[in-house]
Amino acid sequence: MGFAITITSFLKALGQIGDARFRRVLLIGVGLTFLLLVGTYAAFLMFLNWIGAAETIQEVIGDVAWLTDLITWTSFFVMIVLSVVLMVPVASTITSMFLDEVAQAVEDRHYPNMPKVAPIPFSDALRDTLSFLGLLLVVNLLALIVYLFFPQFALLIFWAINGFLLGREYFQLAAMRRIGRVRAKALRKKHAGTIWLAGTLMAVPLSIPLVNLLVPIIGAATFTHLFHQLLRRSAPYG
Repeated sequence: MGFAITITSFLKALGQIGDARFRRVLLIGVGLTFLLLVGTYAAFLMFLNWIGAAETIQEVIGDVAWLTDLITWTSFFVMIVLSVVLMVPVASTITSMFLDEVAQAVEDRHYPNMPKVAPIPFSDALRDTLSFLGLLLVVNLLALIVYLFFPQFALLIFWAINGFLLGREYFQLAAMRRIGRVRAKALRKKHAGTIWLAGTLMAVPLSIPLVNLLVPIIGAATFTHLFHQLLRRSAPYG
């Protein structure tokens, strides 16, 4: 049953990928990420100028006319490389703060008779998102040690770990909109295997460039469907 409803939920989510609200959340996430990275580069460049990096190096190696330009261009390329590395996690983090809109778009289309719910306060969404990002980074850093011992299974371990974390986060997001944080946690524990399976399905695209930017949106939509299916099998709304 778990596999069937997971695939069904995923396919329904894919079928709505062209929804205007889905695109809006994606553009907000990527746009804010780009602005953040540009702002970070500008701040980094100002910091280098403020500490007099070029002057300090010149004191050590002597006067080199092109040194200031070299440091400027070097810092630019460093930030470009960091942007490529950081684009996905940062974009996913920012996008996650707006996933309530994705869940509502899914319910408006597929569950139109559901009563409206109050949007999750931005402060709560920000707190949950930052908490999830911290957990995601810490666990994946620790997983690097495991990868060293079992390199042949590194990809499978990556999918399993991140599948568990993504499932936990996105199901909680979808469920607590309707039944509150406490009941959402209980329902998540009851269907832990199915939720982990669905999370793993979301984790696989994380290793595909550009496609991984869609993971938060597809994940939120998939788990909104999954929540409704699991709740129907567990108990009526109350």
